Amino acid sequence: MRFSPENWNVDLTRHRNKFFIGSGLTIVIGIILLLTMGLNLGVDFESGSNVEIQTNETLTEEQILADFEAIEIDNSYVPNITLGGDQSQNATARFVDEFSQQEIAVIQSYFNETYGSSPNISTVSPLVGEELARNAIISVLIASVGIVLYIAVRFQFLYGVSAIIGLLHDAFIVIALFSLLQVEINVPFIAAILTVVGYSINDTIVTFDRMRENVKKEKDIESFQQLAQIVNKSLLQVVTRSINTVLTVMFAAVALFLFGGEAIRSFALALVVGLAAGTYSSMFLCAQMWLVWEWKRLVKLKNKPKKVEEDYV
Repeated sequence: MRFSPENWNVDLTRHRNKFFIGSGLTIVIGIILLLTMGLNLGVDFESGSNVEIQTNETLTEEQILADFEAIEIDNSYVPNITLGGDQSQNATARFVDEFSQQEIAVIQSYFNETYGSSPNISTVSPLVGEELARNAIISVLIASVGIVLYIAVRFQFLYGVSAIIGLLHDAFIVIALFSLLQVEINVPFIAAILTVVGYSINDTIVTFDRMRENVKKEKDIESFQQLAQIVNKSLLQVVTRSINTVLTVMFAAVALFLFGGEAIRSFALALVVGLAAGTYSSMFLCAQMWLVWEWKRLVKLKNKPKKVEEDYV
């Protein structure tokens, strides 16, 4: 038997206020997390140094700390050790200050003699970190503006507003989760956010396109219930496609998170969370917001009584 959600007797639009409240509460909790816990900005966005150590033996945090103490680096450096690899054979030590060329040479020489391989050391100055953060914000804003303009021209302005709110919702959920878990924010994280924006807007456009087609089939929309039924029918028609798309990509993202190593783990985590949030927002946030705003627009144009919407709650 063919899996056909469009034949289900399910009304997704009737619960729109619950979706709005749930998303609103999530945003409030996210804001509280950001204000209280902040973000764990990586060396890409703050001044500091990263030392990536790769060995053929199992490492421990205490062992790495002892190695740096043996080098007698200035006490102002406060390392943050992260272990990786199947048997903790890799380690990344993050320092809040920049290394001088002399210190870099000493570190590479010590670890080369101790473990047989020189570590990869990256250093970022405050100016470079600020520039990267600024460029990341600008890139997201440019992508968002471009999306709104495209949807406004291709569809309708209300579609564009609904879509951009959904995208901001998805990105914020990922950022809030990273704040809660204190996962490091780095350049791959920004790449993940832009990837999530791409998948989310693709899913939203497919949903909006089906809604527009079904609206065109109606000669005239006389009630909020009629418009809500059109939106609900459209959502049920695209739900199979949305689930299949997000699951396909999510399988790959989960595999990256589990087996991709420490360097790509933040990217994979952001992708998994963002894809789930994007699928939710496309169906239960963007479409529902458009429904409410479109009916208010029709009421204003045709001077229809607003109580019709109140009857469908």
